[in-house]
Amino acid sequence: MPKPKIIIAKLGLDGHDRGGAKVIARALAEAGFEVVYTGIRQTPSQVVETAIQEDAKLIGISILSGSHMELVGELMRIMRERGGLNIPVLVGGIIPPEDRDALLKMGVAGVYGPGTPLKEIIEIVKKLVGVA
Repeated sequence: MPKPKIIIAKLGLDGHDRGGAKVIARALAEAGFEVVYTGIRQTPSQVVETAIQEDAKLIGISILSGSHMELVGELMRIMRERGGLNIPVLVGGIIPPEDRDALLKMGVAGVYGPGTPLKEIIEIVKKLVGVA
C-alpha cells in the first residue's frame, strides 16, 4: 500500500524555512508519510498544481509573513476552481487568534501555532487522510 502523500509549502515571500516547515516535513516522513516539500516562496497556484499532480492527500502550509489571509484565501479559491477541495489544508505559523475562525470558514481543516506538539500534528494528519 502506498504511503499517503503530503505537500508541505511556504507561501509568498516568507523566506524562513529552517524551523516549522522542515521540522514538520521530517516528522511526517518519519511517521510513514511520503512528503513533498516545495520550498520557499511558492504561489498558491504552484502549491495547488503540485498537490494535484502528486495526488496529495493533504496540504500543509507554513506561513510567518502575516499575509496568511490573502495567500490562503487565494489557495482555497484556486482549489475550488480546480476541484481540489477534497484535499484537506492545514495552516501553521504565526496566525493571530482573530484570523483563525476566518481561515476555518474559508475551508481550512485546521490552524496551528508555534508550540503545537509534533505528535498532535501527526495524529491530526493521520485522521484527516484516513490512516489508523
